[in-house]
Amino acid sequence: MRMFARLILGLLVLKAAAASPRFSRQADLDTYDGNYDEDLDNIDVENENMYDYEDGLTIDEPQIEVETLDPPDYSYPEPEGSQEVKLEEEEEEELPRFIQPVPQGSGGSGVLMGPDTQKGMPTCLLCTCLGGSVYCDDLRLDSVPPLPKDTTHFYARYNRITKINKSDFASMNKLKRIDLTANEITVVEDRAFMGLPELEELVIRENHIPQLPSLPETMTLIDASQNNIASKGIHKEAFKDMTGLLYLYLTDNNIDYIPVPLPDSLRSLHLQRNNIQTMHQDTFCNLNDFNYIRNALEDIRLDGNPINLSRTPQAYICLPRIPVGDLI
Repeated sequence: MRMFARLILGLLVLKAAAASPRFSRQADLDTYDGNYDEDLDNIDVENENMYDYEDGLTIDEPQIEVETLDPPDYSYPEPEGSQEVKLEEEEEEELPRFIQPVPQGSGGSGVLMGPDTQKGMPTCLLCTCLGGSVYCDDLRLDSVPPLPKDTTHFYARYNRITKINKSDFASMNKLKRIDLTANEITVVEDRAFMGLPELEELVIRENHIPQLPSLPETMTLIDASQNNIASKGIHKEAFKDMTGLLYLYLTDNNIDYIPVPLPDSLRSLHLQRNNIQTMHQDTFCNLNDFNYIRNALEDIRLDGNPINLSRTPQAYICLPRIPVGDLI
């Protein structure tokens, strides 16, 4: 029954479509066998009328112009305070830049690269300055160059320096180490190093120094090996008040006795190849206190001296190790 109803409804739809104008025109076109060119104008007119009726448009209606839009503005508002930062940066760029000079040294009115030397150039241009260290090795110097006041370590090895003056290290309050190895030094003014409150290490080995200069009590290392120092060239009780002295090297000199008293802090004493012939019983130990032990002094070198260590056994009974040297 439903199928029959659908067939009746379909026939009615087809009949209505056949009666419509478009369907009739399409049927006319399908059956048309006339001249196309002769009726072209009539067809255009009909089409124009059709479009006017269906779409509501006319040929005289103005066309819509398409314009190019400007790109969107992505300039977002700046956060608060950014303009002030920019102004400060611009002011900083406009300020003149000044070069901070290096503090002047002990011997001149230095500016950027330290004080001028006798060679006509600043110390830090002639030598190498790294932080507080100044390296003037192997430059054929015949005197100590003026140093920047902030120098902490000074190296002038393998040069031709012949004399150390009091003024060479004047007002060098931060200087901790001086190394003048392998020069031609014959004279050291006695108080040349006494004005150095921070001095801890002095190396003046391989020179021609006849007398050990006075040194501050802050010393921890003294190396005056391979010089011409005799016993009379060492001040009496020169090392007594150096309570932090750890290393004393006086190898290859002309010393004929051990320079006592030595501080309890001493760890190494090198006196090999000198002229030491005798040793006292109290050189290292305390005869009044047989329980006294010098624990720190573990390295004593007396080899190459004309001394027989077996003759004075009580002299080192308080030591942790027997000195190195001849026992016969």
